[in-house]
Amino acid sequence: MNRQFSALPRTSVAIFSIAIYAYSTGTLAQNDPEDPLLAAFHAQTTFIWQNKPAFNAAYSGPNSLFAQKEESYSYTLTGDLGLRLWPGAQLHLNPEGVQGRPLSNLTGAGGISNGELQRGASPSLSTYPARFFVQQRVNLGGGTEAVAPGFNELGGNVSAKRWTITLGTFSLLDYFDNNPYAKDPRQQFVNWAFLTYGGWDYAADARGYTTGLVIDYHTPNWSVRAARTMQPRESNGLALDAQLARHFGDQIELDGNLPWTLPGGPLRGRALLFSNRVEAGNFADAIALGGVPDVGLVRRDQTKTGWGLTLEAPLADDAGLFLRLSKNSGNTESYAFTEIDSQTAVGGQFTGAALGRGQDRWGVAYAVNGLSDSHRDYLALGGLGFFLGDGRLNYDNERIFEAYYRFAVPDWGTKVGKVQSALSLGFQHITNPGYNRDRGPAMVYSFRWHSEF
Repeated sequence: MNRQFSALPRTSVAIFSIAIYAYSTGTLAQNDPEDPLLAAFHAQTTFIWQNKPAFNAAYSGPNSLFAQKEESYSYTLTGDLGLRLWPGAQLHLNPEGVQGRPLSNLTGAGGISNGELQRGASPSLSTYPARFFVQQRVNLGGGTEAVAPGFNELGGNVSAKRWTITLGTFSLLDYFDNNPYAKDPRQQFVNWAFLTYGGWDYAADARGYTTGLVIDYHTPNWSVRAARTMQPRESNGLALDAQLARHFGDQIELDGNLPWTLPGGPLRGRALLFSNRVEAGNFADAIALGGVPDVGLVRRDQTKTGWGLTLEAPLADDAGLFLRLSKNSGNTESYAFTEIDSQTAVGGQFTGAALGRGQDRWGVAYAVNGLSDSHRDYLALGGLGFFLGDGRLNYDNERIFEAYYRFAVPDWGTKVGKVQSALSLGFQHITNPGYNRDRGPAMVYSFRWHSEF
């Protein structure tokens, strides 16, 4: 075990000790929604270890999932310092650290096995400001709702009808596609295929964050939100392009209750439309040059559009089923997320109540990922994407099954708060990794530890 890796537990203890000290001394008191916080500090830490046994492959290319046995890990540590500026306004700063070693250099699949490695981990611990944003709520009446305090939320009473305006640096997944059953790789499904719509090439830097504006209108039964945010300067790059009038990611989403009631509440639906304007390579243009195609040679300003649909069926408190459908135009290279042009994903999250462990959670999900015709042709001719490239391609849809069980660990109590922890075991079965029926299937076993304060 290297020295950097062995230092991670000590880093976690230090951060949590600072948080606990701040709470216990009253520096940042924890209040209920009736007495909203003026300031708060939260922290989380997540460690994921994965093992991939060897699998059969007729051939491999520069961006293939390695056929030999591999091990991988990721470690993230995130803090949240929140301040209430004036009535309805909050300021949040999230310092974050990340370290890890991905499977196969983070290549070889549309659905990559570890969502925490989206943050560009390396063997050395990197730290950076993940989020820095101001949020303003404008109450419009219609009754009162209590918002509980938590990560990036100071809580308090708000009106049932309201506008929320967020400006700064954040992840679009903080505000869009808020699927309660498949969203968070720190506590739910780990594979990228279940983080959000696979076909949504959402604007983000290589760590998953962007800068821009989100406007949300909320009512008790439905809500709508829209955002314009920065794209990276180059495909899956770290630096963001501040030319928001020229290069941008636009999205609008509507969600609401549907007229059918289930044991856990009303059936909910969600619809997303997005449009990205970036300097990207077109697959057909690259193929037209002849020889082995390269999108890097034909980059120009391009527009990618797409959509996503979700149905959520709540069965009980924090348990339910979901169906996600998504598709993008598929003419240009994937720019900020992963190489999935169309997807159908279905699954659910459940509790451990039947085993007498009501705080436990478990889930199962299945995704079918697809590529556009021009994307397939590009890869079949030996072209390389950011994540894909077996040198050739015997195409078939990529299929991913994932299951996990999350064991709740007894809370670590303090005078005014508690540390919540969970240990998870998981399994993934990836058929046709990289959309190639000549390779796989691949299996990935996971162990995860998550704590938050």
